[in-house]
Amino acid sequence: MRKSIFDAVKKIIPRVSDTELIALRSGTTSLDREIFKGNVKYPREKQIRYEFPSSKIDELLSKYGKHQEIYPNAPYKKIFDYVGKNKFLSFIIDRKYGGIKLSVKELSSVLTKISSVNPALGIAVMVPNSLGPAELLQHYGTEEQKEHYLPGLANGDYIPCFGLTGPTNGSDATGTIDEGTVKLDEFGRKYVDVVVNKRYITLAPVANLFGLAIKVKDPHNLLNGKGKEGVTVFLLKKRHDGLEQETHHNPLNVGFPNGTIKGHLKISLDDVIGGKENTGHGWKMLMECLAAGRGICLPATAKASSNVATLGMYHYASHRVQFKMPIIQMEGIQKKIVDMLFHTWIINSSVALTNNLLDSGEKPAVISAIMKQQTTDRARDVLNHAMDIHAGSAICLGENNFLEKFYKAAPIGITVEGSNTLTKNLIIFGQGLNKSHPHISDILENILNDDVTSFNKNFYSIVKHSMERYIVSFVSSFKIKSVSTYHDILEEQTSHFANLANFIALKGGAIKSQQMLSADMADILSNLYLAHSVVWFHKQNKVSRDLTFYCINRLCQENQHIINRVVDNQPLQFKFLLSHMKRREKYDVYKDTSKIILELQNNQAIRNVLQEDIIIKNTPIEKLMKLDTIRNTDTYDEEYQKVIGVGEFSNHESNLNKSSLKHQAEWGNGVEYISDNVKFMNN
Repeated sequence: MRKSIFDAVKKIIPRVSDTELIALRSGTTSLDREIFKGNVKYPREKQIRYEFPSSKIDELLSKYGKHQEIYPNAPYKKIFDYVGKNKFLSFIIDRKYGGIKLSVKELSSVLTKISSVNPALGIAVMVPNSLGPAELLQHYGTEEQKEHYLPGLANGDYIPCFGLTGPTNGSDATGTIDEGTVKLDEFGRKYVDVVVNKRYITLAPVANLFGLAIKVKDPHNLLNGKGKEGVTVFLLKKRHDGLEQETHHNPLNVGFPNGTIKGHLKISLDDVIGGKENTGHGWKMLMECLAAGRGICLPATAKASSNVATLGMYHYASHRVQFKMPIIQMEGIQKKIVDMLFHTWIINSSVALTNNLLDSGEKPAVISAIMKQQTTDRARDVLNHAMDIHAGSAICLGENNFLEKFYKAAPIGITVEGSNTLTKNLIIFGQGLNKSHPHISDILENILNDDVTSFNKNFYSIVKHSMERYIVSFVSSFKIKSVSTYHDILEEQTSHFANLANFIALKGGAIKSQQMLSADMADILSNLYLAHSVVWFHKQNKVSRDLTFYCINRLCQENQHIINRVVDNQPLQFKFLLSHMKRREKYDVYKDTSKIILELQNNQAIRNVLQEDIIIKNTPIEKLMKLDTIRNTDTYDEEYQKVIGVGEFSNHESNLNKSSLKHQAEWGNGVEYISDNVKFMNN
């Protein structure tokens, strides 16, 4: 009987490719596993000592912050020389190699501050401190490679980039990566012969050290057991024979270096990161590093744009007069500001919790995927509302337009490091179910290893867990609650998710093709993690109970709508068993919006959180905040007009000619336009 159960489960378990299996085995689980268990315990806050002087950030932004497009027209060589020599590219490198290794919390704070003034500069600093040559060398490099490359990476002698994405592989982990073959040269030395075609590679146009992911084939068995076939990570210097660094992309004029790496290369096996024995182990290396890196950098930039937009629009609406009143008194504006604060508070809370987990040594792969998708999506919602409120000032370029730079960059965060669409539809719940569920990963390993004995033990555990979760979920639905706190609401919904996930798991491999279902389950899981983040943040900081309850209640309302839809889309037998989880959906209460606006106005601690990791000095927000201090004075009207002014440019013919010449110079600076191919070449 037990063997028959094993065989039945084996049939419904989805086929797992080698690359997917490596991803599932990479990184760790944390609160994501506790959510699947149905009972969350919060970690302690890890105390961090800040190491990097804030004066250095101020100096960088004072010197180069106004160069919003740092490539190709700004003095980008001077900028990269400056950030390198001042250790901005060394934040993940150990001190023994010349780096200033920061805690995750401080790294996130530094990136947020830089990005709050200059997103392009933030990206330039972010990339070397995320997944790339330094990270890979630190974890997998030989000691000789570390001593040779890491000091140069720490002081800016090397500007790194990492080439993985190509025309046939991007968010698709199983796509066709550039393939090379192991061969022997005339002296009997082994090398990999490969034609590479990488695109969307940040810093590629300015890099002089290139990490390259290549799938190595060994048809003649030349590796002799030292390494194996498969994805391999190589490290090459600029001007490697055949390496073409000739074209760049232009991502929406945001102005950061991004481009291509091409060429027919012959690469020595000595250039494998970790040595020739690491040939074929590159995908594991990438997945283990990506599990942490993806959860830090893009959420930091989302936090930067959201904090700036929300704080800025609060102060703008408090002073901008329309219909003889500050527009913050209008309910339509209040609704948008509260929506902005809702998303921004969630971003801040989840960034704080995730950074704490990472600083505690976790490498939570599923949570990193949640953070990347949720923070960048929510940051875009914040910017859309901010653009509506700022109105004419938002759509006209000028010194008071502090949103345009973020608005242009928002789709980039949505797209890079795994498209949000695919992350939500395929990865968060799909990977979460197989990795974060307390028993499914064990059963999957038993199936893969054909281990019937261990399977029987783990199958009993999952049945027991499923029955317990169903009973708890069922009973909680019929408890009479006199007054519900946010703890009650969140605890019940976490229990419901754990129960629902067990039922959905019975679909096995069919989940891969049911992407709308997978996306809905991903949203429930993500919202639960975000809600628990808000609870954790409140426990640590005690900023606002009203705002905390509002955010959790709203997240749970969103989830209830999704839970109802998931249950309604199940087969009849599942629908009946899960019917107790359905609830009448609650709708927004108008007075809640007014209550949160008053809380934002009266609770300075909320505004302190929003401005904690962004730069205020010498920005339009500083001018807006100044209006608070000079209200009812003689200078108020004059300063008010300056702050709400929209960018204006001279129509004088000579100035127009100068502007035209300036544009021609910018287009002609290192750029050549090639006929109908619409192709830009770096000179």
